[in-house]
Amino acid sequence: MNNLKKANFNKLSSFLLKKECIFAIYLILAIVAGYKQYHHHTYNNYLIFKYVYWHTVDLQNLYNNYPEYLDSNHYGPIFSIFIAPFALLPDGLGAILWNISNVCILLWGIYSLPISINKRTIIAWICAHETLTALFSFQFNIALTGIILLSFSYLIKKKEIQSAFFIAFGTLVKLYGIVGLAFFFFAKNKLKFIIGCFIAFTALFLLPMALSSPAFIVQCYADWYHSLAHKNDINASLTSFQDISLMGIVRRVSGNVNIPNTPFLLGGVLLFGLPYLRINQYKNLGFRLMLLASTLIFTVIFSSGSESPTYIIAFAGVAIWFVVQQKPKKVWVIALFVFAFILTSLSPTDIFPKSVKEFIRLYSLKALPCVIIWLTIIYQMMKEDFKSYLIAENE
Repeated sequence: MNNLKKANFNKLSSFLLKKECIFAIYLILAIVAGYKQYHHHTYNNYLIFKYVYWHTVDLQNLYNNYPEYLDSNHYGPIFSIFIAPFALLPDGLGAILWNISNVCILLWGIYSLPISINKRTIIAWICAHETLTALFSFQFNIALTGIILLSFSYLIKKKEIQSAFFIAFGTLVKLYGIVGLAFFFFAKNKLKFIIGCFIAFTALFLLPMALSSPAFIVQCYADWYHSLAHKNDINASLTSFQDISLMGIVRRVSGNVNIPNTPFLLGGVLLFGLPYLRINQYKNLGFRLMLLASTLIFTVIFSSGSESPTYIIAFAGVAIWFVVQQKPKKVWVIALFVFAFILTSLSPTDIFPKSVKEFIRLYSLKALPCVIIWLTIIYQMMKEDFKSYLIAENE
């Protein structure tokens, strides 16, 4: 009987670790989330995205408030090109295909990582629930996570031009993409990478002009700057759905909304930069992957604009950190991961009573496990010799 159970368990494990299984699950999640939100007329984010294309074509300010949707757009002009194929479709079909495209880019990024196929699949499973949370909001952050992963993977694989393209694209859509430059020191041909970045940024800066005009796009970038500056000014709040960050925790626990971001950002950048001093570790894949995990988490926990669906970016970092850990995994590593999965990933769900969910939101506690794991990553990167990390690298 025990042998039969073991055989069945092995079959199930083998099935769940298949790449095809992951793609099927993510496809189902994208379709179900898209259909549900469209059916219940709760697809405001998609409408914001859709009208970036139409407002670009009509030469209308991309960052004004419009009656077709609530809130306003905060993405760069190049987004008009990316959203165009979906904007031309009926809303229901466009919204579902938009979700599908986002998960495809995320999975492309995950499966591009230079680690074993099983580890990639485990990362995908770990990220699945956080992806679903973002899918319900039609979040571009899903694709952005994949874009950051691709910028890392291509650089590691000595494909500097492709890496530069994804960094430029991610940055010009949503500034978070600029964090791909954190991997610069891993570039084999740094000059080629720099030239690639210059070409990619220039080309993507100019491309939206094909839908409108040069003068309009230049003005859009100025408008975008003012839009982001205004958004940053209003993000800090004791009650909003934004500011799920380290600063948000401190502001909300202390009850002082006036605590500034700057000291946290300076401290965060200093800590983030410390591992770069260990130049002799650059060649080790484990060190590189830990920097990738650090970058993904840092991007979210030090942003006052972070909200619950943004955490697909950070949780990809948590997943990478977890799979990189040496076997057998230590009890504290497993405990910290479980803590993160419960509090960060599951806290918006109905497994928590409504009052508990509200408490977690009001004190930005979704960020707490990610902050602890990020500090752990920095400590490990400063202390450990990553030669001993046996990670299968698949090109």
